[in-house]
Amino acid sequence: MTVSKQPDALGFDIDSTATEVLTGIDLSGRFAIVTGGYSGLGLATTRALAAAGAEVLVPARRTDVAREAVAGIDGVQVDELDLADLDSVRNFADRVLDSGRSIDILINNAGIMATPLTRVGPGWEAQFATNHLGHYALVNRLWPALVADGGARVVVLSSGAGENPRINWDDLHFENGYDKWGRTASRSRPTSSSPPSSTGWGGRPGCAPSR
Repeated sequence: MTVSKQPDALGFDIDSTATEVLTGIDLSGRFAIVTGGYSGLGLATTRALAAAGAEVLVPARRTDVAREAVAGIDGVQVDELDLADLDSVRNFADRVLDSGRSIDILINNAGIMATPLTRVGPGWEAQFATNHLGHYALVNRLWPALVADGGARVVVLSSGAGENPRINWDDLHFENGYDKWGRTASRSRPTSSSPPSSTGWGGRPGCAPSR
C-alpha cells in the first residue's frame, strides 16, 4: 500500500497532528461527539477538540477506562455506548436528543479489528456490526440533533487496509467460514453514513496503537 505524503489544499499531510490542524480555530460553544475518543487517535482528537474550546462527549463501551483516560481534560464527558448493540445505540441517542443540544461535530472513530469470530445482535458478525452497522444506526438516530442548527460535520474514520476492500456480499456475516485477517479490509472500513444535508468527511489514519 502506498500512502501519499503530499499536502492537501490546506497544507496538511499525513504527519499533521490534530492540534496543528486546529491551530487558530475557536470551537467555543460547539458540541462534538467522538466515538472511541478515549484511546489512540480518538483520544488525540478529543484532546485537540477540547483544547480548541469544544464540549466533547465520548461514548464508550468501557466507561471506566474512558473516564480514566480523559480525566483532567476540561470540557469532556463520558457516556455509555456499545456500537454492537442496537439497543445501546438507541438509548445513547435518546439521551443526547433528550438533552436538547444540537450536534456540531460527530466523529465516527471507534472500531474493532481482527477479533475472534463473535456474534452480536441477531447473529451479526461483530466487526461488521460494530464498525459499519453501529455507526450507521448512530448517525440515523442522532439525525434530529445533527440538522437542528443548520447541519453538522460528520467524519468517518477508516483503516489503511481499506485500500483494497474485499467484501463478500453473499456472506456479510461469515456464515460460511471466518478469517479474521483475510477480509479485514472490508470490516475495518466503515460505510460512510453521512446524511446528504450534513457535511461528511472520510479519514484514513492507517495504523495506530490503542488499548
